[in-house]
Amino acid sequence: MRLIGPNGENWGIVSREEALRKARELDLDLVEVAPSANPPVCRVMDFGKFLYQQKRGGRGQPRTKTEVKELRLRPRTSEHDRNIKIRKARGWLEDGKKVRIRVQFRGREITYPELVLSDLKVIAEQLSDVAKVEAPPKLEGRSMIMMLAPLGQRKRPRKNPAS
Repeated sequence: MRLIGPNGENWGIVSREEALRKARELDLDLVEVAPSANPPVCRVMDFGKFLYQQKRGGRGQPRTKTEVKELRLRPRTSEHDRNIKIRKARGWLEDGKKVRIRVQFRGREITYPELVLSDLKVIAEQLSDVAKVEAPPKLEGRSMIMMLAPLGQRKRPRKNPAS
C-alpha cells in the first residue's frame, strides 16, 4: 500500500505491517483514504481529529461574505438629500461593501417608473468610479431596486476617532 505521512508527505509503498508499525510509533491511526487505487492509499493521521473537523464542516475557515448596505429613496427625494445618500453609498463601496438602492413608490408615483429609472442611472453614473452595476434596476412590488458592487477590493483606512 502507498503510505502518506501525517503532514501529507509520501512515504512510498510499504507493507501493511510496516504502515501499522509507523502509525503506532507516532501514536496515530492508519486510515485507508483511497481503497480503489492501485496500490491502495493509506494515511497516518489522528482519526478522531479528522472526524471532528469533518463534523464542524470547515467552520474555522474565514468566510468571504460581503455585507450589503441599503439606501432607501423616494421618487420625490430632493437633490440635496439624494447627494447626501450618494456620499454615504460611496463610503460603503470604498469599504468593499455592496449597496442596494431601493426607491419606494407611494400612491400614484408608481405610474411613472421611467422617471425613477433615469434617476437610478444617474446615481450609477455618479458612483461609476467606485462601483459597477451588479443588478440593473428592476421593479419589485412597489419598489425599484438596483444593486451596486465595489470595483476593487481596496479598503480605505479607518479614521481614528480619538485623533
